[in-house]
Amino acid sequence: MSDSAAREGRVLDRIAEFRQRRPRLTETQVTLAHGAGGKATAALVDAVFVEAFRNDLLAPLADSAVGSVPAGHRVAFTTDGYVVSPRRFPGASIGHLAVDGTVNDLAVMGAKPAWLTAGFIIEEGFAIDELRAVVADMAEAAAAAGVAIVSGDTKVVPRGAADGLYITTAGVGFVPEDCRLDPAAVEPGDLVVVSGSIGDHGIAVIVARGDLAIEVDVRSDAAPLQDLIAGLLAVAPATRWLRDPTRGGLATVCNELAAATGLGIVLKESALVIHPAVRAACELLGLDPLHVANEGKVVAVVPADETDAALAALRAHPLGAEAAVVGEVVADPPRLVVLETAFGGTRVVDVLVGDPLPRIC
Repeated sequence: MSDSAAREGRVLDRIAEFRQRRPRLTETQVTLAHGAGGKATAALVDAVFVEAFRNDLLAPLADSAVGSVPAGHRVAFTTDGYVVSPRRFPGASIGHLAVDGTVNDLAVMGAKPAWLTAGFIIEEGFAIDELRAVVADMAEAAAAAGVAIVSGDTKVVPRGAADGLYITTAGVGFVPEDCRLDPAAVEPGDLVVVSGSIGDHGIAVIVARGDLAIEVDVRSDAAPLQDLIAGLLAVAPATRWLRDPTRGGLATVCNELAAATGLGIVLKESALVIHPAVRAACELLGLDPLHVANEGKVVAVVPADETDAALAALRAHPLGAEAAVVGEVVADPPRLVVLETAFGGTRVVDVLVGDPLPRIC
């Protein structure tokens, strides 16, 4: 081989080696190039997302992740979007919510959450350091929940086309074949159990915005519920139905259950756990705590003979220390949710109308 041919070969080898290198992320802000699918995108994905979410299913960076379903299980699948403002608030951030919210949607179906995907809509000019912080929160939440983020997507939109950052997640979990949670199983005499206080998340977010000059010490209750729920189902296997009372709060999920079953639900005001700061903020803002969102609570309908065991299991877990029986399923009035007030009266509890607390998740 001639010297010139050898030199040409070495040059081609170096070019090939250079092209195989993952590009380095040097920018401090997200640019439109980071969403174009080229080297800038690869640098952002590598330095921010792969670095935080690294796992075997994600490692190939293929168009889809492929895994196996455990024998004897059914698949639960869900998706959700997160646009909360502000992105960080006492107790959590949009990153925590993006994982916990999707994990909990799986857990209340009796599933053991396993895999998540994550899609990011990022506004041009968004700070890379803030993006890293949000992604670190997601990685932290995923580790706490025992799930892996196995696939994702990144899009960048021009300035003014989004409010900084939106996140969409999808989740897959596995439901044991003998686990059947269905509103059709709910019967009169079943009891309504809530795993703790209500309204914490919604009030934490609205106070964090700083628009209302309210100073109260409220932290979001955002947390993954799968271990809490697994403990409940282990001792109360006849549990009829589960739901996490997010947007619309306890009132809305109870109304959804009443509509699905044709039965009524009687809630007891004296049994509801509402922290004083949340109650005070609701009174100042003219809000009903029953309509304010949670992100780390579960509502369970349990047969009366398993309720004591269910409460004991919930209270043994840090996330369920304030668990309480808050109501009962009744045949009459049908399709209504009624609150027995502390003064001995009753009032109908309707679903949330409008959106008094927009963008809380």
